[in-house]
Amino acid sequence: MSDISAEWQKMISGEIYNACDNHLLDVLASTRIKLWRLNNLSPEDKVESRSIIRSLLGSCGENFRFNTPFRCDYGCNIHIGEDFFANFNLTILDEAPVKIGNHVFIGPNVSIYTACHPLDADERNTWVEWAESVTIGDNVWIGGSVTICPGVTIGDNVVIGAGAVVTRDIPSDVVAAGNPARIIKTLK
Repeated sequence: MSDISAEWQKMISGEIYNACDNHLLDVLASTRIKLWRLNNLSPEDKVESRSIIRSLLGSCGENFRFNTPFRCDYGCNIHIGEDFFANFNLTILDEAPVKIGNHVFIGPNVSIYTACHPLDADERNTWVEWAESVTIGDNVWIGGSVTICPGVTIGDNVVIGAGAVVTRDIPSDVVAAGNPARIIKTLK
C-alpha cells in the first residue's frame, strides 16, 4: 500500500472507520479486478493463478492451492503459511489481518469474517464499522460451510466440523463443531 489513508490505518488497527472512504473503495475495486481474472482462468493455467494469488495476498508460503472461486475484500491483509489448501468458494473479508498457519486445509464454502457493524441501525447506516483480526494456527482442518467470526483465534492441531459457526476462540488440540462451535473432543 503506497498511498495509505487515515481510514485504512484505522481499519487495520481495529478502530471505527468510514467504509466508504475513497481510498478503501479504490483498493476494493482493484482487488475485484484481480479476483475476476483469477476466478475466470482456465484450471490448466496454474502459473497465472499462482501469480495473481501472490499479488493479492499479504504473504504466502511456497506451497499453496486455491480451488476457485475465491473471494476476499482487500487480500493484502491475508497471510497464509506453507502447505495451504482452500477448496471452492472460500470467502475472506479481510478488513483486519487474517493470519493462517502452516498445513491448513479449508473445505468448500468457508467464510472468514473480520468486519464488524454497529447494532444501532442509524449508526450502521452511516457506513462506519470496525474490524477484528482472525488467527488460525498450524495443522488445522476446517470442514465445509464453516463460518469464522471476527476476533477469533483457532489454536494448532484443530479440526472444525462442517457447518460450525466459530464465535469464540478455540484452543489447540481439539475438535469443535456446532452453532455456536463448542469443543466436542480433545485430541491429545
